[in-house]
Amino acid sequence: MINLTDSALNAVRTAMGSAAGPVTGLRIQVEAGGCAGYKYQMGLVTEPGDDDTVIERDGVKVFVDNQSHAYLTGTTIDFVVALEGSGFTFENPNANNSCSCGKSFG
Repeated sequence: MINLTDSALNAVRTAMGSAAGPVTGLRIQVEAGGCAGYKYQMGLVTEPGDDDTVIERDGVKVFVDNQSHAYLTGTTIDFVVALEGSGFTFENPNANNSCSCGKSFG
């Protein structure tokens, strides 16, 4: 299970509301790369992929492909507003290490 905090849900709703075209949900996936081995990728999409798990919370749909799901199980995603900048953060119990930017893990 992947959890989005209320702050993250509000950020996704805001992004979906201001999207140029129709949007159904948020895709979250893990790809090889980044400074720690794997990196998080997020983006608004119009429909789920064939192998996606669909997670819905308070009307927000999150799409996660089967390969990424194993890396993301138990992860809490938050949206933080700070002086250094705003953005999504990932608290991932599957990560053995992460980089200082918080967007990459190993």
